[in-house]
Formats: sequence, C-alpha cells, structure tokens
Amino acid sequence: MRTLLSIGVGLLLSTAIFAQDYEFRVMMNKGENQIKSSGGDWEALKSGTRLNKGDELKLASGAYLGLVHKSGKTMELKEAGTHKIDDLASKIGVGNTSITSKYADFVMAKMTEDSKEENRRKYASVTGAVERAADDASIKVLMPTSVDVYTTNPILAWNPIEENKYKVVVKNWFDKTLDTYETTESWIRLNLEDPKLAKEAMLVVSVSLANNETVNSGDYGLKKLTEADALDFSEELTELKSALTEESSLNRVILAEFFEQNNLLVDALTNYVIAIQLSPNVDYFKEAFEEFKLRNGLK
Repeated sequence: MRTLLSIGVGLLLSTAIFAQDYEFRVMMNKGENQIKSSGGDWEALKSGTRLNKGDELKLASGAYLGLVHKSGKTMELKEAGTHKIDDLASKIGVGNTSITSKYADFVMAKMTEDSKEENRRKYASVTGAVERAADDASIKVLMPTSVDVYTTNPILAWNPIEENKYKVVVKNWFDKTLDTYETTESWIRLNLEDPKLAKEAMLVVSVSLANNETVNSGDYGLKKLTEADALDFSEELTELKSALTEESSLNRVILAEFFEQNNLLVDALTNYVIAIQLSPNVDYFKEAFEEFKLRNGLK
C-alpha cells in the first residue's frame, strides 16, 4: 500500500513539475509570427502557446508578441526577426509571482473568438450592464452615472462628436465649480491630488461642446476611494504592481483586468487608454478596449 502511495505521489509531483516546464506563454499574438521547436520546422504561432528552452520565434514585420514568463513577469516583442527563447529568458530578472499569470489568463480567456461572440450576444440582449446617464444625453461618457475610483489620475472618456472642442466641468457635491478644462480629444486625465479637488470625497463631472453647452453629457459622479475602502484589494494590487514594474501596453491591460474584476471601471478604462497610447499601431489593444466596453454596457 505504501509503495502504491509513493508511486502515486511521485507521479503527481512529476506531473506538476512537467506542467511548469516551460519558459513563456504567448498572451497576445498579432502578425504572421512563427515558432520552431528543437529539430522541428517553422509553424504558425498561436496565443496560449507554451514556449520552451531551445525554441525559436520568428516575428514578421509590424508584428507584436506579448509573453508571460513562468515567473509571472511579462515581456513585449516588436522587433522583426528571429528570437531565441533562451536569450529572452536570460533577460528576465529574479522574482516569482503567480498573480500576473492569474490576470493574464483572464485577459486571454476573454479575447478568444468564442468569448468575443458570446460577449456580443449578451450585449445585444440587454440595454446596458451598468446604470447610464439619460439616454437622450448628447454626449455619452464611458462610465456609469456614479462610480468609485481608486486611481489618483483617472482618465474620463466619451464618444466623440466629429471634430469638436469639449469643455469639462468638475464640481463638488454642492454644485460648486472646482475647475474647468477644454480639450480637442475625446478624453481627459484628471489629477485628483490637485489642491482644487483633493479635499472632495465626491466629484461631479460633465462634458459639453465648448461652443454649445446645450450639447452635453449630464452629470456623472466620481467617489474617491480611501485606503480603508481599498482594503479588500490593496494587498493583491500591491503584489501585482510589484511584478508589473515596466511601463508597457501588456502590463496596462493586465492592470485593467484587475480593476474590472474589482468593479472599478474608470480605473480599468484608464489603463486601456494608456495601453493604446503606448502601442498605437497594435490593434489588439483597441480590440480589447472595445470588448471591455461591450461587457460593461459602455458603448
């Protein structure tokens, strides 16, 4: 009996070790990219593929790869040509965390063709996943009418109206104007630590055309989370940020997934917008942002 038990435990351990015997997984794959294993031929690369020691990658011109190392650290590849997995692995610093892989898995699961199709079916059957401002509002801000926000520099975005200049008004709960901004972009980044805004627990924002304020969004509320409010997720967020030390589109999308999981939609949107800005020529991040908006009724 002991012998059988020992054999069983040994098999389980060897299986677990074998399951971890890879260097990277492909999180995002765009372009005519290929992989060659030791002694094999070049084959088309797919998202989710595990990359082992001795493997080689061939990136096409204009391609993009987002990789997650077995340690949990991430790496982006944009340079066309051949890349050896052994060389890439040698560039990964020390440290080991599984939390990055956890949220990378969530992102990959949501970006399969089946998941995207299911997302569209769900969205078509409902009017919106979150409470929105009045349907007759001329400008649609991409957030619920009232949300919690953790990020101190959140991005607010709205659906653009052709080529226009916008006016953003920020008030306190008592309707006192704290600040106004003008922009030709369909988004703006607030600084919640600005002395004008820092003392307010709740902010009310609205967007209008700069030259015609009758074309507007109506009011949206931003409640700033305190450290006490964030206790449920702050420890995990700290661990995640310690692994995602580099500024990259890949890391921003993983952070966006974390915030979406915690129902912090403005924080998630902020990270998607930054991801797109960092890699404007990689359509994947635009597609991921569109899927996020669909899932949460923000179209």
